This record gives sequence, C-alpha cells and structure tokens, in this order.
Amino acid sequence: MSTSNRPAANERLRRRLHTIIFEADTPAGKAFDIGLIIAILVSLLVVMLESIKPLELRFGAWFRGVEWVLTGLFTVEYLLRLYCVRNPWRYARSFYGVVDLLSILPTYLSLLVEGTHLLLAVRVLRLLRLFRVFKLASLLREAHLLMRALRASRGKIMVFLVFVVLMVIVIGAIMYVIEGDTNPGFQNIPVSIYWAVVTLTTVGFGDITPQTYLGRFFSAIVMILGYAVIAVPTGVVTMEIMRHQPINTQSCPSCSAEGHDDDARYCKYCGSALEEEG
Repeated sequence: MSTSNRPAANERLRRRLHTIIFEADTPAGKAFDIGLIIAILVSLLVVMLESIKPLELRFGAWFRGVEWVLTGLFTVEYLLRLYCVRNPWRYARSFYGVVDLLSILPTYLSLLVEGTHLLLAVRVLRLLRLFRVFKLASLLREAHLLMRALRASRGKIMVFLVFVVLMVIVIGAIMYVIEGDTNPGFQNIPVSIYWAVVTLTTVGFGDITPQTYLGRFFSAIVMILGYAVIAVPTGVVTMEIMRHQPINTQSCPSCSAEGHDDDARYCKYCGSALEEEG
C-alpha cells in the first residue's frame, strides 16, 4: 500500500471501528455490545463470588485469572474507543469514558494495593449501555431526559444544598444549647449537627434522641421541615423535565456523546457533524 493511501485506509478503519464499538444499529455493533455486556456480567459475578471467603480460598486463583483476562479485553476495548473517536481526550473526560477507565484500573492497582480489585464492581455502571443495545428507546429517552434535567438544575440544586448545610449547622447548634447540659448524647455541636442531618433527612437512626420537652418539640419541627426539604429538589428537577425534546440514540463520531435531538445534524456538545459528509 502506498504512503498516500495510508491515511485514507486509517480513516476507513477508524470509521468502521466507531460503527462497531459505538453504534448498535448494525449487526456487528449489536454483536459487539452484547458480547461486552456478557463479559461485564461475568466479571461482576466473579467479583461477587470472590468476596465469599470459602469460595475465594478454593477458587481464588481461577477467579483472579478470569479477572485478568477480562481486564485485558476491556483495556484493549478502551484503547480502541480512544482510537476511533476524533477527540480522544473529550471522550476520556466524558461519563462513559471515566467509567470505562475506572472499570480497568482496580485490577492494575491490585498489584500495588491488595484487595482493590474488588472495586471492579464499578463495572456495573457500564450496563447502562443496555438501553441503547436492545433499543429500549423509551427507557433510554427517559434516562437522557433525567440526566438533562439534573444538568440543567445543578445551579439551583447547589444553592439548595448550601442552604441545607447552613440549616443543619444552625439546627445542630440550637439543639446543643437545648439538650447539651442534660443529655450526654448531644455532647458537642458536631454530634448535634450529625443528629440534625439524620433528623432533617427523615432517616431517624434513633441513636441520639432529645430528652427535654423543648428538645422534643424542636425535633418534631425539624422532622416536619424534612418533608419540605425533600420536596424542593424534586420540584426543581420535575420542572426541568417538562422542558424536554425528543432525543435519539445516535452517537457523535467525534466525542461519542449521545442524547441528541431527533433532527440534530451537529453534536450539541462538540459541534461536530453527526454524519460523515461526502
């Protein structure tokens, strides 16, 4: 092959790999994703079985061998994903890029820190591709819709979380003043803040409880306030969900992002054409 034809051949190879790895609309792409999902499920099963001590003592060497084989396959797959996108760094920083990287790191880290390979359970996040592979369009649409709503609401949610943090500090301090002298459970303000967090979130462990009438009355107010705290972010996200547009499963060949509008011609994240021109 001449030197002038090499770039064109590499480009064709890159496009072909992108179609197989990132798209599920072709037989080859669907077969690749199904094989990947099976490998992920096997990996998760091995990790869970290895955490059972009797099985680990008996089949530990076999479990580790399977983990290394699968990690090698996932490593090759990750490198191919970086190769076949136009902007590898953008993909590496994306949600799926980070998950793909985290799914192989624990095995290599286990060479330095014993036991870290059990963190391979993070591979379960890779099963999010199930929605795209089996064309569960309605579920995929809802998942993308929720992600877009959370992304659009992040400013409001951040302000709300800051307000909640300030509120639990104030509530903890007040409860320490009320109960601190008579109740050994509220021994200091940090412990009282812990109680405030547990109470405000309506979890209620019960390990620390107020003893005075005033403390109980105040804790009842905090519990009722907790329901309002839960309702606020729910309302914010719901409002953003109402502003949705139809989306599809097409993957950008440049940054591999998904969730574009049905009539989109360019990627909303990097601006690249969604379809090869020419």
